[in-house]
Amino acid sequence: MASTSNIQTTPSSSDPSSCSERRWKYQVFLSFRGETRYTFTSHLYNALLEKFIMPFKDDARLEIGTPIKKELLEAIKESRMAVVILSKEYASSTWCLEELAKIVECMNDREMKVVPIFYHVEPRDVRHQKGNFGDAFAQHEQNPENKEKVQTWKNALKEVANLAGRHLKINEDESEFIKRVVKVISGKLITLIDDPEYNLVGMDSHVKEMNLHLDLASNDVRFIGICGMSGMGKTTLADVIFKKFKHQFRAGSFITNVSSRSKEKGVVALQEKLLSDMKLKDDQEKLDELMGIDVIRSRLCGTKVLIVLDDVDKQEQLETLAGNCNWFGPGSRIIVTTKDRHLLTRHTVPFIYPIKGLLKKEALQLFCQQAFHTDQCPDQDFLDLCNDFVSYANGHPLTLKVLGGFLFGKEKYIWTSLLAKSQVFLHKDIQVELEKGFKALGDTEKNMFLDIACFFNGEDKLRVVDLLEDTSDCFPDIDIDTLVNKSLLTILERKLWMHGLLQIMGREIVRCEDCVEPGKRSRLWRRDDIFEVLGENSGTHKVQGIMSSTLSPHQEEVLDPEAIDPEAFSNMKKLRLIKICDVNLSRGLNSLPNGLRLMEWHQYSWRNIPKSFQPRNLVELIMHRSSFLQLPTAFLKLKKLKVMDFSGSENLMMIPDFSGCPSLQKLIFEGCTRLDKVHPSIGALKHLILLNLKDCKCLRSLPHEINLESLNLLILSGCSSFSKFPEIGQNLSELYLDGTAIEELPLSIQHLTRLTLLNLGECKKLSVFPSDICCLPALKTLILSGSTPTLSLRNFFSGLTSLVTLDLSDCNLLDGALPDDLSGLSSLEILNLSGNNFTRLPDSISQQQKLKLLSLYNCKKLQLLPNLPSTTQIFPSGNIFSNIASTSAGGSISEDIKLREASGVGSARKRKMEEAFGQ
Repeated sequence: MASTSNIQTTPSSSDPSSCSERRWKYQVFLSFRGETRYTFTSHLYNALLEKFIMPFKDDARLEIGTPIKKELLEAIKESRMAVVILSKEYASSTWCLEELAKIVECMNDREMKVVPIFYHVEPRDVRHQKGNFGDAFAQHEQNPENKEKVQTWKNALKEVANLAGRHLKINEDESEFIKRVVKVISGKLITLIDDPEYNLVGMDSHVKEMNLHLDLASNDVRFIGICGMSGMGKTTLADVIFKKFKHQFRAGSFITNVSSRSKEKGVVALQEKLLSDMKLKDDQEKLDELMGIDVIRSRLCGTKVLIVLDDVDKQEQLETLAGNCNWFGPGSRIIVTTKDRHLLTRHTVPFIYPIKGLLKKEALQLFCQQAFHTDQCPDQDFLDLCNDFVSYANGHPLTLKVLGGFLFGKEKYIWTSLLAKSQVFLHKDIQVELEKGFKALGDTEKNMFLDIACFFNGEDKLRVVDLLEDTSDCFPDIDIDTLVNKSLLTILERKLWMHGLLQIMGREIVRCEDCVEPGKRSRLWRRDDIFEVLGENSGTHKVQGIMSSTLSPHQEEVLDPEAIDPEAFSNMKKLRLIKICDVNLSRGLNSLPNGLRLMEWHQYSWRNIPKSFQPRNLVELIMHRSSFLQLPTAFLKLKKLKVMDFSGSENLMMIPDFSGCPSLQKLIFEGCTRLDKVHPSIGALKHLILLNLKDCKCLRSLPHEINLESLNLLILSGCSSFSKFPEIGQNLSELYLDGTAIEELPLSIQHLTRLTLLNLGECKKLSVFPSDICCLPALKTLILSGSTPTLSLRNFFSGLTSLVTLDLSDCNLLDGALPDDLSGLSSLEILNLSGNNFTRLPDSISQQQKLKLLSLYNCKKLQLLPNLPSTTQIFPSGNIFSNIASTSAGGSISEDIKLREASGVGSARKRKMEEAFGQ
């Protein structure tokens, strides 16, 4: 009498009672009279099967007069929608009418979807119960047992007949009609994914993005890839898409865990699974790999199919299961989930969706669903901890589910303990899942992954490549590219970023190299482990890197001066990287590995280095606050050295001969307060891009001519004795001379055609300023704050058409100091005139249409202010406008300016101006 489909759906977990709420057991309940069982209903049944709507068929003989089966009534309650086939004899069956009454009850109670089909009957006869339907009810009324039910049956029939249905006329093509009916049923089932019981947190945005890639209206054959790190929801998204759209395809197959299943059972088993799902394989048919390819290609080339290949990790898996577009019929869609983006690219998959993590709000909702079985945290005492776990997971759904589920019903002290533990150790389920990607890497790729996890997360990519290339077991460019493609790493703004969970996973892998003796691990980053190894001289040849973070200002931990062994590095022959902070070397140091590529030792307190130390492969030498009186000879013969940084080394008195370091790119002696000489060899450093001598207060000059062809940034800020600026290379982009004693700039400054920033702030002795400065075509930022009061600006700005920021604060400017015509500053957006003594501003300032910020802080004598563009934000101090008159009619400040000042958020505006001008 009835048929049902048996595909289960997923309940929502947003309700606290979700564990006991109804699970829809069936998709469709077919209510029909026996007269259509072997004709229309049978054909509809088969058509639904073809669309993967699997009907349940009750073939039991029905005894006339027997009560309706209890199982059928239960099936109705457990069905998401019903299709009622209203044939001529439908109303003559009390079974059918009982079913119908139950269907209407479910339709009204829980909005069950109902589709009536008027099979060779007129809809108006059904609504008004005429003809066969009237006769059937007259017959029922004669039976005393039915008297109380007849009216209920009549009402139910009328209610269903009034719904929008489908009418099959006697002479109509039944096969075409069935196709249209199946399409209607499929369409209604597709909307189920939007029902609350199908809701998955954060899935809406993913489905919308995937809809664009799927473009189901297109008739082409399309491959779509979903890529991302483990546990990010690739399989879940593919599952939602498959369930949502599979009814629009002739056949479909979802093959999970392709990677592991192909290893366990071979790819032939997966080929057979795909064909079996499509109902295209005989149970007796035996395949091999090549035959499987031929069978899939030949039997599906004319069929519109939806296929999901989940967790693919090898090219041959794609080649044997879904070779190319020619294998499948028009309109087919093949979805591939993988951690390896390059695998998709190699297979020429044109549409790739990199799945993103959950937003903070979504992550909190998912975590609360697991931890409390509600969408929100019900207890404010736990809210901060919830947010801490959300921050820790950083949008990773698997972590939110695992940790949230673990914490369900646990007391607060358990939450706190788990949060602390999770910073060091991943939950075993998360560790296992994330390690899958790591285990699939090659040896050099694993080394690169662990280096980044332990030392270089967030570092500039080029720096990491420089430090690690040209070694026998490391190929950073290709290995980093592989890690990016395998979703283990991202590159944002040239920096390497590894998800925090992956970093913890990588560090745990290193810790497990030897859980007891840190000196037998490949990498050390924890200060306690580093101190133990250095203090006990327990380091071995396995140690490749020692990198400790710099102490924060609030930490007072310093290694006992007697604790470090002078022979601490003697056994660490493979050590490549050292970063040690605040270690006292009162007993000296007898050895260092010659294979070092990075030596970063902050506050190196010994005035010598071991005599045997010849670090010929050194790329970076960073020794802040060292105690050296002069640089050791070994540091001056380093052909691969690119960075030398001795910031804060207050005992150094001169920069020595650097001819033995031809590859230097960055030279930093910031805060070397006793340094007064720079060797002329600095002019031969053809690759130098940065020279930072900030706050070298004893430095008086540089060599007369330092034509550094690559120099991009020169910083002499705070060199208060520096008075003579040399001839300089033409490629300079930024020049900081603020706080120096220079009296004039060389005429050659006009040749700095690439200069974008010039800082001459607080140059009190600067009396002559070359007029050619206005010919600098690339200059965007000019800072003259606190400069000499005799500085003339009348003809100064005529050619600065690229200038965006101009700082003239505290220059003691009087009326007339600024030129009347400011039209040359056509790109100006930020103007700082704070702390000056003019009473009015040039009228032409009102023509600066691009001006966004104007600072008039502490301009106490200002009385007249022109009308300014509506987009200009003014930053005055206190009640400055009480002294200002406007050039507009009425002689008082314009209402426009007053309103802008009154309605603006003062503190926010002040912060913005201070950031813009560096105040």
